[in-house]
Amino acid sequence: MAAYASSGLFIGWDVGAWNCDKNPSSRDALVVLDSQRKLMGRPWRGSLRRVINQSVGTDDFINRLLGLCELDDHGQSAPVVLAIDTPLGFSQGFIDLLVNSHAADSIDRSSENPYLFRRTERLLFERGLSPLSALKDMIGSQATKGMHVLARFAPQIETCGVWTDGAGLRAIEAYPSACKRSTNMAELHREFGIKGQAGDELPEGFHHGDELDALTCALIAWLFHFQPQKLLQPEPNVPVKEGWIFAPVDGLGDPA
Repeated sequence: MAAYASSGLFIGWDVGAWNCDKNPSSRDALVVLDSQRKLMGRPWRGSLRRVINQSVGTDDFINRLLGLCELDDHGQSAPVVLAIDTPLGFSQGFIDLLVNSHAADSIDRSSENPYLFRRTERLLFERGLSPLSALKDMIGSQATKGMHVLARFAPQIETCGVWTDGAGLRAIEAYPSACKRSTNMAELHREFGIKGQAGDELPEGFHHGDELDALTCALIAWLFHFQPQKLLQPEPNVPVKEGWIFAPVDGLGDPA
């Protein structure tokens, strides 16, 4: 626990659907790293629904996550960065339509649709990626699950894309697919014996691609804390409640 308190923990969460208990292809997965990027405990894969329901407060939730990875509780003074692989907000355009019946201007290309995509996703389209939509793609369950966790355990917005409990937890959004062309991420992956694209070959201690995605998220959490300049930062005009995808800058193309 003393080591946790001095260095903090970096947790990656690859999010499964609410009822992913028996889904063979996609479930929740967790990976925990320390400040030296050392794997702590073991990667875990399963369903977090009961843990989310049973947790009483933020510390209890984090301690339960660590327990699943066969780690002791982190202590109240240990800082934690939790990087979550799912949309953690809906677009302001969609919210305005739903709540205020306010229509956007004419709708043209799907990638520019202000209902389907947040500003962070539209920017990634401009940089050569194809992020999913929490509305039109099959990740609505995961998105509401991630947002539910924020509402319960990290309800305060510190800055755009950063949620906190006001104490030791900060939560951000990660997107492993945005890391595939990143040289920096490839170098970090090699520390775990991953060669080529993450998922081509499982390193020792990993048993599913979901766990590799969770590892990538944990590395994004580490970069967010120690090397934020290597991640794309929120633009000034992004609606704060939409959130932000923290992706490696060197994995993105030039703006269209």
